[in-house]
Amino acid sequence: FGDCPICSLPLSLFEKKSIMYECCSKAICNGCAYVIIMRGCNSCPFCRKSTSILTDEEEYKRRMKRIEANDPVAIREEGFEQCEKGNYIGALDYLTKAAELGDAEAHYRLSLLYKNGEGVEKDIGKEIYHAEEAAIGGHPKARHNLGICEWNNKKSAERAVKHWIIAAKQGHDGSIKALMQAFKRGHVSKEDLAAALRAHQDAVDETKSPLRELAGKGLS
Repeated sequence: FGDCPICSLPLSLFEKKSIMYECCSKAICNGCAYVIIMRGCNSCPFCRKSTSILTDEEEYKRRMKRIEANDPVAIREEGFEQCEKGNYIGALDYLTKAAELGDAEAHYRLSLLYKNGEGVEKDIGKEIYHAEEAAIGGHPKARHNLGICEWNNKKSAERAVKHWIIAAKQGHDGSIKALMQAFKRGHVSKEDLAAALRAHQDAVDETKSPLRELAGKGLS
């Protein structure tokens, strides 16, 4: 989530539609990445470091430099790497530090660790805390999960619906599906559902552009 720093359009919620530069921890949309590739540019548009294919060790060294600079995105990304390796204790350390620096994605991932009991004991209180912090930071998936928590654990349909409407307005598909189910059970009015559907479509449309559509075909 957030905007592409080059074209200023909102980034898609689908991670495959954007790329991140390890050298400076900046993410851009696939449309801008496509233009850079087509121009034959092999350097980062921000810090000008080479973007030639790096070995795992070279990528690690670049990320470590950003971590030493206290870059929350780089710290969070190392947390992801540790998760992939199954080192949840290490992941917890990195994600916690990134969250303390205000990274919403780190808060979201921490909420999942506490939800699933990966590297920590399951703790619904900490799960909800980190999901709330991520949601405050504008994270739609975290907002959606808060709705699920309200629906399943606290049996508060009204609060769940409010969370899902907010997430739907941010373009989150799962929240639209949840609202449709809530509508069938009489917890959402026809007018509120229609308004959420319109807002959701507007949010999705804002992430689209002719260049991004072209990139989707050219990079596939």
